This record gives sequence, C-alpha cells and structure tokens, in this order.
Amino acid sequence: MATAETLPLNAEAFRNDFPILSTVLHGDQPLAYLDNAATTQRPRQVIDKVVEVYERHYANVHRGIHWLSDQSTDLFEEAREKVRQFINAGSAPEVIFTTGCTMAINLVARSWGDANVRAGDEIIITEMEHHSNSVPWHQLAERTGAVVRHVPITEEGLLDLDAFDAMVSERTRLVAITAVSNVLGTINPVQEIVRRAHDAGAVALVDAAQSVPHEKTDVQAIDADFVAFSGHKMMGPSGVGVLYGRLALLEAMPPFLGGGSMIRRVTLDGFEPADPPAKFEAGTPPIVPAIGLGAAIDYLNKIGLDKIHEYERFLTTQAHAVLEEVGGVRFLGPAPEKKAGIVSFTLDGIHAHDVAQILDRHGVAIRAGHHCAMPLHKRLGIAASNRASFYFYNTPGEVETFAEAVRATKRIFRRR
Repeated sequence: MATAETLPLNAEAFRNDFPILSTVLHGDQPLAYLDNAATTQRPRQVIDKVVEVYERHYANVHRGIHWLSDQSTDLFEEAREKVRQFINAGSAPEVIFTTGCTMAINLVARSWGDANVRAGDEIIITEMEHHSNSVPWHQLAERTGAVVRHVPITEEGLLDLDAFDAMVSERTRLVAITAVSNVLGTINPVQEIVRRAHDAGAVALVDAAQSVPHEKTDVQAIDADFVAFSGHKMMGPSGVGVLYGRLALLEAMPPFLGGGSMIRRVTLDGFEPADPPAKFEAGTPPIVPAIGLGAAIDYLNKIGLDKIHEYERFLTTQAHAVLEEVGGVRFLGPAPEKKAGIVSFTLDGIHAHDVAQILDRHGVAIRAGHHCAMPLHKRLGIAASNRASFYFYNTPGEVETFAEAVRATKRIFRRR
C-alpha cells in the first residue's frame, strides 16, 4: 500500500481547504465525494474570492467610468489572462467567457457552423461524446442539411482511428471530439486527430471539460481551432466556461448573441460588431464566476497539474484493483493506464440507481445513469451505469470505503 510519502501528492494536505468535505451524512457517515466528473468542490480560496468581489469590488465591467467599475474590470480581465496562460493561448482575445462548456460549443455551432456548413457537408464526432458535443451538431445538421457521422469505439473503449481515417474526406467540414470521455475515461489522442482533420481541410473542436482540470493543456500544441471547457469542473463557480478560438476564425465569425458590449457602434440602420472577445460576450458577462475561476487556476497552479494527473492515475488503478476483488463488476472503458480518473462500471444484476442509492447510505457520492451519453450506453448494450470520478482531494481511504460500500450492495441484493 502506498504511503503519503510515496504518492505524487498528499490529499490530506488540501482537504481542510474544502469545507464541504467535512460533511457527515445520515448521522455518522463521512462524505466520500466521488462525483468530480459531474462537478468539483470549491476550496475556501475560491469561495473567499467570490465573497470578496461581491463585498468590495463588484460593479459592471467595461462600462462605468468610476472606481468600482475599474476594479471589477481589472479583476475580470486578470482572470482572462490567467486562463490564457493556463491553456497557453496565443492572445487574450482568443479567450471567450461563456456560461459553460455547453454554451461554448453551441456558440461555435451557431456562429461558425451557420456561416460555414452547407448541405452535403459532413461533421465527424464520436460514439463517446457527451450530449453537449453531439446535440448542437445534430441541430446544425438539421438547419443546414449537413450529415453527422460517428467514429466508432473498439471493444476496449478506444477510438477506432482506422475508421476515422476512412471517414474523413473532402466533405468533412468539422471534427468535434472529446479529449477525455466522461463515461469511459478514455484519453483520446487529440493532437493526432486534430492533425488528421487539418490535413483534410477540416476545422477541429475539442471538448476539454474532462481534461483541462486534470492535466496540462496547451492549445497551441494541440493546434485545435476551438477548445471548450467549464469552470465548475475545475473548482471554479458554476455559470462560467471558456471557449478558446483561433483568432483569425473568431474575427471572421458573426456574433452569436446581440446586445450590449458586443458592438463597436449601433445606428438606426444596423450595427458594427466589436472585436473578439467582446464580440462574443453580449450583455453582462459572468463577472464574479470568471474571477472565481481565476482563483481556482491559482490554486491548481500551486499544486501542479502533472502531480494531479499522476495521483488520479494512482486512485484509478487502486479502484480497479479493489473492485476486481469485490467481483461481479463490469468495467467500462480501457485499463487505468489509458484513461483519466474515471471508473465507470455495472454490477451484475443490480440497477445503477440502486447501487448509487445504497452507496449514498454509506456516505459515498457517485453518479448513476447515462451520464449525458445515451448513444454510448446503447453501444455498450446498457441503459445506465455507475461512475466514480476522482480529484486530488480524494484519498486512498475513500477508495476503500467505496469498495466496501459496493460489497455491502452485493450482500443486500444477495439476501433478496
């Protein structure tokens, strides 16, 4: 058994920063929060920053000629710069604040998609996509007459790259792919897929909601045209997300929403849009959530994403091992060395919702359902699954608690 000295990081050193992790459920069950792929918890540093802004610095941004507005604007733009550095974007105007990853992808579908996709064009996604990186492209296809095609997965839960190569053609306008499957945990070779998309003359979008919080992301190295992710999956507030876009594309794209801030000038006859990023941030943006996201980035930078990624790999490997000892578990996705900190599974003869409900009685919070990936579950031949997902504040002891709760679930249903 690994010790705190041999692990990449010591989770106990951070847990006191997260007030919610001290929660006790059902009278005597300490909370083991293993639902981080859905949303993460927030440290005091992020909570305190949000409170500080509301108490001392809050006003609308880019509009008022007064001290509070200047303060709020400076903090907001400092947050944008923190995001830029965190993902290594080439310039601040390439960082668009949205309400979340879902809105970021929809922005691309509505703005770039409506302007560039025509009948007969093809959009390539994969069988493992979250609905947020599937439904917007089907909607775009409905509007334009384009066709959505799906890269299949192998029995191991990896993308079939040979099938992808056979699928890409001169008709391909867009390749939209998740960096990490929110169900399988599969880490996809996005840089290679982007390269192949560009070789075919297609634009490439990466859904990085499950990767940016857990491993270093260099958008310039990936070379994707668009990268989308959410703040709430990386300890930031809910209600804020990021769209990175290649500046030349953003400058050519029409605005997605109309209103204040996104214009250079308005006349009775029309309007002239502003330059990015303002062009895509109509109305009052998520000011405080964006500043809170900046605080979350500061926290992650202090820990180090390389350490976080290595530690989550340890927890994932441990979870596979202890669940194999339990028996009757079907793992979804590849082996731990090929995936992120996500362990999805089914338990023989027991519905996923029953598993999650019994685990909750033991204080263990996991996800049950189709995880916004219905086509993937159909491909796997199941209606629902359970998912445990880890972050750096989870401990090996919580993984053991999780496994014991699964054992208890089996015992309950054996008696029935």
